[in-house]
Amino acid sequence: MSDNSDYVPPKVWVWDKANGGPFASINRPIAGPTHEKVLPVGRHPLQLYSLGTPNGIKVTVMLEELLAAGHAGAEYDAWLINIGQGDQFGSGFVAVNPNSKIPALLDRSGDKPVRVFESGAILLHLAGKFGAFLPAEPVARAETLSWLMWQMGSAPYLGGGFGHFYAYAPVKLEYAIDRFAMEVKRQLDVLDRRLSESQYLGGADFTIADMAVWPWYGALVKGMSYDAAEFLDVASYKNVLRWTDEIAARPAVKRGRMVNRTSGDLASQLRERHDAADFETRTQDKLEPAPEGT
Repeated sequence: MSDNSDYVPPKVWVWDKANGGPFASINRPIAGPTHEKVLPVGRHPLQLYSLGTPNGIKVTVMLEELLAAGHAGAEYDAWLINIGQGDQFGSGFVAVNPNSKIPALLDRSGDKPVRVFESGAILLHLAGKFGAFLPAEPVARAETLSWLMWQMGSAPYLGGGFGHFYAYAPVKLEYAIDRFAMEVKRQLDVLDRRLSESQYLGGADFTIADMAVWPWYGALVKGMSYDAAEFLDVASYKNVLRWTDEIAARPAVKRGRMVNRTSGDLASQLRERHDAADFETRTQDKLEPAPEGT
């Protein structure tokens, strides 16, 4: 790896396993499993295999909100996938998500198990299954789906772009940091303008759009992502901060944020969740931090 400003890309790129960075050992340019490992299966209809990163939090918040709304069929087992140790490359996990990224859901409520991967797809699957958190009214539904897709397209610039070059890259590159900081601030401005005219992203109601965006951008403006709040002047996005605090105060959101969490204050962590009582009787195992952009 070189930080030489005169770098010229080779004619054919070759994988350099020693390319630096704290997560180089688990990144690779090929798909498929690296080892055989059967996934555990609990007693509930929904089996979630995940980690408490922003993408994982989306789904656990959704499940806890469904349970809080009285949807008993949303009971779930949340199994920890330690991506720092390569659990996502086990044969069982790859069978559920061939992209080897968390979260992955196995819905065993019907005659045939249904696999769902990509966090946005899981939110849509659950919203359709339970008829919740996705408006039926056409205008509100379109707005909600638009913001959900906005998040899915925008977050890579925040996580894999800004987060990588600002917090994780072994060499600080001014051009890369400036480029992605500019884009993240533009995204925050997009959100702030929307939230100046609406309580939530989809309208008056809390929806899957908020569940998708909040773990990424809420964490950023509260200083929990990449330690970049001051650098990005997040205090200037008043409407995003208001929205962030409102969502953070929801009891189901508080529970969802704890599930599969392995960093931060021990009181905020629940390594695995198999029953509602686990929030009161949990035991914790500290693990390595999760890779950026997850």
